[in-house]
Amino acid sequence: MEDLLNNAHVSFNQDSVWLLNLSLAIIMFGVALDVKLTDFKLLVVKPKPLIIGFLSQFILLPALTFFLVSIIKPPASIALGMFLVAACPGGNISNFITKLAKGNTALSISLTAFSTLLAMFLTPFNFELWSNLYHPTSVILKSIELNPYELIKVIALILGIPLILGMTASRYLPKTTHIIVKPLKFISVSIFICLVAIAIITNFEVLKKYIFEVLLIVILHNFLAILTGYLTAKTFKLSQQNQRTLAIETGIQNSGLGLLLIFTFFHGLGGMALIAATWGIWHIISGLGLGFYWSHKKVK
Repeated sequence: MEDLLNNAHVSFNQDSVWLLNLSLAIIMFGVALDVKLTDFKLLVVKPKPLIIGFLSQFILLPALTFFLVSIIKPPASIALGMFLVAACPGGNISNFITKLAKGNTALSISLTAFSTLLAMFLTPFNFELWSNLYHPTSVILKSIELNPYELIKVIALILGIPLILGMTASRYLPKTTHIIVKPLKFISVSIFICLVAIAIITNFEVLKKYIFEVLLIVILHNFLAILTGYLTAKTFKLSQQNQRTLAIETGIQNSGLGLLLIFTFFHGLGGMALIAATWGIWHIISGLGLGFYWSHKKVK
């Protein structure tokens, strides 16, 4: 069964990959429209939440993912998908969920933007580092010969440039930004959901064989990510509002970026695609559930 999963591939045509690229770029542009330079200035004055968010998302989560993989020993392609998801920056839906959970929305938006910029370098670095430390995944990487510079270029094109353009538009075209921000987010997210749905429907026969094998792993991994953000913030005595924010920021990963990289560089490797797709669905469920729970709890 493990060999079948490691060798399984999920098909996704080039036109769909191109649309996935475009939708992720538009989503990131939409997130950037909410980012103000004053948000960054505030984080420079009081950088503690930002530093702890960086620690939680880019250092602790990938490291803890490695230990989780070492304990449960999943098939190599699934482990590779877990390393990739853990290396991705926060997802844009985290901003909405943070607001719902009575968290620090300004911090959430700033962390999403900041982690996106860092992701251009840290996503390839973390993915390569932890994947090569675990022998079964290092074997797959050697067979694929992943070029980290190409990885950086793709992430920069679909996340970095739209982020800079969105912040520029927000600063110099505030009226236009105010008009387009909500419909733009709705349209881009709708396109992205449709593309994921098409991928799932097209490959249903492949996916249904393995979905239950990875669902429990994804739930466990996502719980670990949320708990990492929450306990890290709590350990460093951040406010309860910021504890909620870091729990959500660390638990809501940009699995859409993960899917894109899987289809671009790994030719839809079955276990990886299944992890990223399942994570993309589950983190919305867990995030909204946590958001609704906290929305009924007062912030101390």
